[in-house]
Amino acid sequence: MDETDLPGFKLGIVRLGRAAGKLKYVLLDERDLELLECHAFEARLDIDRDGNGAKIYAYAFDINHGRNSGRFVHDMLWERHCGGIAPQWKVVHRNGITVDNRLENLKLVAECSQDHDVLEEPSNKTNREQSLYWIAIQQIPSDPVEGQTLERIYHVTRFYNANGVPLQEQDETSLFYECHYPPCTNIEKQLREFSICGRCQNVRYCGAYCQQKDWLSHKCLCLERRYITDLEPDESFMDCLLER
Repeated sequence: MDETDLPGFKLGIVRLGRAAGKLKYVLLDERDLELLECHAFEARLDIDRDGNGAKIYAYAFDINHGRNSGRFVHDMLWERHCGGIAPQWKVVHRNGITVDNRLENLKLVAECSQDHDVLEEPSNKTNREQSLYWIAIQQIPSDPVEGQTLERIYHVTRFYNANGVPLQEQDETSLFYECHYPPCTNIEKQLREFSICGRCQNVRYCGAYCQQKDWLSHKCLCLERRYITDLEPDESFMDCLLER
């Protein structure tokens, strides 16, 4: 957890871990940092049942009661400061950034509401780069563990069956990805919607603008994807099979 001093107030920045292919953080008001004393925080990918993609939310649970006791952080904070949430109502994020859980960014609306004061996502690229979320996480030192994680992803072990045919790698088509450019919180509405980096084939972008803006940072970790074959088919064994 980090504390960031911005003009007039303090924010808490809590690391949530990776979700949708990206390291995520949650913003909290200073008064809510005491929740860290007895709660663990993590990122949760919530897939829309109607096929409208997915969103990443901050999830917290009491460390003494286990993960199943947890709730989305925005719901927890609303009830903590504003009271209960009635049926057919929900808490939303005004600026469209679902991990910005400052109380002033939360709003209670009817589930069927078309509230024009609430964004589904930051309306344009400039808004993303000027968002408080982006300003805050820029002050966090780069995480060496993140780089090691990406390095491990680039190395894939390939196995073969008895006929020497490579077995198919694990399919990740069930995953949604968020744009890798840090200030951008756009997430795929359809599987494999975003373009993938052609060199490392690991990170995805919602468009050329974000990919170009992220290149100065990403190129330090962008390694050409390569395969390390731990289990090669034995040539003599294969010759025996062919003779049969």
